[in-house]
Amino acid sequence: MTTINGYEQSDREEKLDILNLPSLEAEAKKIIPKGGFGYISGGSEDEWTLHENTTAFNHVQIIPLALTDMEQPTTATSVFGINLKTPIMMAPAAAQGLAHSRGEEATAEGLAQAGGLMAQSTYSSTSIADTAAAGKGAPQFFQLYMSKDWDFNRSLLDEAVKAGAKGIILTVDATVDGYRESDIINNFQFPIPMANLAKFSEGDGKGKGIMEIYAAAAQKIAPADVRKIAEYTHLPVIVKGIESAEDALLAIGAGAQGIYVSNHGGRQLNGGPAAFDVLHEVAQAVDHRVPVIFDSGVRRGSHVFKALASGADLVALARPVIYGLALGGAQGVASVINHLNDELKIDMQLAGTKTIEDVKQAKLIRH
Repeated sequence: MTTINGYEQSDREEKLDILNLPSLEAEAKKIIPKGGFGYISGGSEDEWTLHENTTAFNHVQIIPLALTDMEQPTTATSVFGINLKTPIMMAPAAAQGLAHSRGEEATAEGLAQAGGLMAQSTYSSTSIADTAAAGKGAPQFFQLYMSKDWDFNRSLLDEAVKAGAKGIILTVDATVDGYRESDIINNFQFPIPMANLAKFSEGDGKGKGIMEIYAAAAQKIAPADVRKIAEYTHLPVIVKGIESAEDALLAIGAGAQGIYVSNHGGRQLNGGPAAFDVLHEVAQAVDHRVPVIFDSGVRRGSHVFKALASGADLVALARPVIYGLALGGAQGVASVINHLNDELKIDMQLAGTKTIEDVKQAKLIRH
């Protein structure tokens, strides 16, 4: 363990023998301090939407196909002109130093090992440049929590472009913080700084709760902001936090080159729908005009399969990856992605789908 400001961080580095992704949570809880674990694992209010995110995958079933004369399915895919070994990516998630001393640097290294795409949060423990360097040229996105201060936004975007980011994820569903009771119970304040905030008036985040940090973020975001970021960076802007066809069409009309269906892992509007339950409708409205990314509740290869067959082009997750980070560092992160990929390949074989494009055409029974 490494200790910073009295907070103990894991410094493990090892491959993990994973039974399944849900089992990682209990193991990670043993080594992540209580406040940090509550922040990572918690959802808003009574966490109804958080739990619905995973159970919603039971609302559809995969139709097996056996007489397809195929074997050895491949998970390779290409999205946004980026060639990837897997459609599974890291969702942007704040303050991964709560789980491991190397934080996002180790996560980026693990994603690169597994051939997946890394997304770094504005509220990362490590800087944009250091996280990019840890990936050693592997593709990365940068996620922007838009600030009221455009100079702050511009500086982050400049750093992301300089670091070689392949796209900007603009999060639009967090203009205020969800009511997260675990943070209140634990009186949680970030014990470690957030590198991307350190040189601005917001401070580095250390000693603050997430509600205080969100207070510096923009409380209103309009379609014009999507266009402004796209014109400034000349990178694809992917709008994250979309749960309706209406918002998807507004974003595309404003120049978004990607739609990211997510309810923030059940951390924002409790009582809203599971993200998977709205994915199909949103993807139908998008109608292949731009790629669709999906997250919230993904824990199984079958969940990845169902999301792809419902219109997603990439499927993201965060909590299980962060638990893998705590338990095994970069190798633990790679272990999580590889395990999920192995589950996905089993599902692909049994469903008679050799490629990710085949999965996108697979038939599901919807209830």
